[in-house]
Amino acid sequence: MSTLGNSTNIFWHECPVGKHERQRLLDQKGCVVWITGLSGSGKSTLACSISRELHTRGKLSYVLDGDNLRHGLNKNLGFKAEDRAENIRRVGEVAKLFADAGLVCIASLISPYRKDRDACRAMLPESFIEVFMNMPLELCEARDAKGLYKLARAGKIKGFTGIDDPYEPPLKCEIELSQKDGICPAPGAMAGKVVSYLEEKGFLES
Repeated sequence: MSTLGNSTNIFWHECPVGKHERQRLLDQKGCVVWITGLSGSGKSTLACSISRELHTRGKLSYVLDGDNLRHGLNKNLGFKAEDRAENIRRVGEVAKLFADAGLVCIASLISPYRKDRDACRAMLPESFIEVFMNMPLELCEARDAKGLYKLARAGKIKGFTGIDDPYEPPLKCEIELSQKDGICPAPGAMAGKVVSYLEEKGFLES
């Protein structure tokens, strides 16, 4: 880990087929939709719903799911603060590549620390859409599809976001999704809001 960022004698190689050519081919603009929120807030469900909606419109996307990535790219990382930061950094770099390829990259991760999310935003300042799943802890814990909250409450998992490790909500996210009158909107409705935003901002055309 100590050698990260210390590579020398390397040079960037430009390819004649660039981002704009790829975007014209796909008739869309590459961007990153970064979905953040507590475990159980519905991030993965929303990510897949957005991807499905874009697919029906003939738009190419790819989902980077936090848990899935820990099976491969990030399987050597734990959940200490420094590992969480490296986890997000890696995903940010991969998401940047997908966006450069012209895809709508949908990253779905708890990503609890604001500075780590902001570092990813800085990679793509014009093409980063932060979506905050602002669901109350009580709802997320009641869902507990993976049984993780129960384990955290029992002290069997340490450093669990929302229980004994902080979650820092976004200060200036592009989209915030929350309950209305105590009812969580359907995934399709929330996905529609995100896709409408992408359409309004011109990401679904070249």
